[in-house]
Amino acid sequence: MAGKGRIDSGFNLGGEQAEADPLLEDAFYESGAYSSIVSKSNRSCFLVGRTGSGKSAILQRLEETVPDHVVRVNPEDLSLPYVLDLGVVQQLDALNVHLDPLFIALWKHVLLVELIKHRYRIDSPETKRTRLSTLRDLVRRDTSKKAALEYLDEFGGSFWCETDERVREIISNFERKIGITTSGQATLPGLGGASFGGGVGNTTRSEVCTEQANRYQRIVNETQLPRLNKMIAVLDEDILDSPQVFTYVIIDDLDRDWVNEDLANDLIRCLFRATLDLQRVRNLKVVVALRTNIFEHLNFGSRTGGQEEKFRSLSHQVRWTRVELEALADERARIAAKRIGLTNVQCIRDLLPMPSRQRRDPFDFLLDRTLMRPRDVIAFLNECFSHTTGKSRLAWGDLQRSELEYSKKRLLALRDEWKPTFPDIDKVFQLFRRSVRELSRDQLTTVLDEAALLTTQDTFAGVRWMTDMTEALWSGTGSTDWATQYQELVKLLYDIGFIGIRESGRDLHYSYVDIGFADSLVNLGQASSFVVHPAFRAALDVVEARGRPAGG
Repeated sequence: MAGKGRIDSGFNLGGEQAEADPLLEDAFYESGAYSSIVSKSNRSCFLVGRTGSGKSAILQRLEETVPDHVVRVNPEDLSLPYVLDLGVVQQLDALNVHLDPLFIALWKHVLLVELIKHRYRIDSPETKRTRLSTLRDLVRRDTSKKAALEYLDEFGGSFWCETDERVREIISNFERKIGITTSGQATLPGLGGASFGGGVGNTTRSEVCTEQANRYQRIVNETQLPRLNKMIAVLDEDILDSPQVFTYVIIDDLDRDWVNEDLANDLIRCLFRATLDLQRVRNLKVVVALRTNIFEHLNFGSRTGGQEEKFRSLSHQVRWTRVELEALADERARIAAKRIGLTNVQCIRDLLPMPSRQRRDPFDFLLDRTLMRPRDVIAFLNECFSHTTGKSRLAWGDLQRSELEYSKKRLLALRDEWKPTFPDIDKVFQLFRRSVRELSRDQLTTVLDEAALLTTQDTFAGVRWMTDMTEALWSGTGSTDWATQYQELVKLLYDIGFIGIRESGRDLHYSYVDIGFADSLVNLGQASSFVVHPAFRAALDVVEARGRPAGG
């Protein structure tokens, strides 16, 4: 029994988001992902996971544990939309000028200045002068390091300003370079008055654009100054020069909507490049949290110098086991119960219905309806508790009555998670309404064909991505193999956790356990059926078989 106290409608296991979670500080579960990120010797620096997997909670916990050794860089403070929306940036991108050197320099500058300000508590011009003078004394015999420190003097007027002001100054300097280089020449509309002068009449437009792009590319390349890279050596050898000043830089919330998605991806990818370069600093760890869908859509390509494998090797994919999720729920149940006077609650099972011969294990019932993420577990349990008053523990009826509302909210959350990349994806979900929970290949094919036909509807906002994913189906010249024709759509639904895939006579696979399973045409070819995930069945009125509601 849960003890003398009783559950009321206000009882819960904390917030679903780290920034609004009153139990995070007292009931934080130190998962393997947390241990990897907090470790000074573990080089994993990219924290990648689905929304709700606990990325922000990990960074917030780190910040709370060692506040004097953590620098948080908030993307919203960097004026990044301002940078991407600038006419000069848009025009250079249109000319296919590679902006990576500018973006990498921008990130390095922001991170270096934030670290120096944090290390020396620089908050005024006087403090800055004193600290830089001290640094000059330390490096006076190394002329290259002295030159690196002069780089900081160039930004003397904005060194102690807010981060966004420093970002704007860097971009303004870059714009001036573009203007100076193009002075005295004829006007190129839309690029700060820049173009070529005499002699253009006999030159084709293509040649003009190529020569123009080459010239601007040289200007962009110059932003990756040797002094900026040398500052990394100063940071390593003279600023963060001992384990006692080991510092974490944490960057989160890079999953906002951007006006120009391609340029935003370039900006994030360049942050990865800058982070990689800063790994040379022994007493520094830069940790970047990123949603899985954004990470997978980053265009590493040839511009990363073949470093995609390195990026992936330094990434920690946040995944949870059943044991870990139960341990997390145990800790939250114990702390939450203690706060309201529920005695003798040591684990989540003290608040759940008792197992019986007729009933399954109650925690397994809950977990089967999640995508194996903390947010799902907390959301389902909170939904159950919100409908319960005056009891010492939940009853099976509480779990079953709460399932529909929980399922509706999870379906909306899945839509919100993926609609920036796949607009109107919820219209695909709705095609499964009142389907059977386990579809044969033919049954799934019917649904996928209906999804492909969404492109003919004027109101469907996902025409581009759906057209790309169904190209093999409509081209008429491709393979007639089912797996080849439908792989892209099946893979999407599998990867986001909406469906599972059952092999012939074998286990049922879900992406949060068997990531990449749908990447294999062999696996799809051998699949015997496709299963709508239990988290979404109630919301979509999915049935066990025709005429029977779907159970667990």
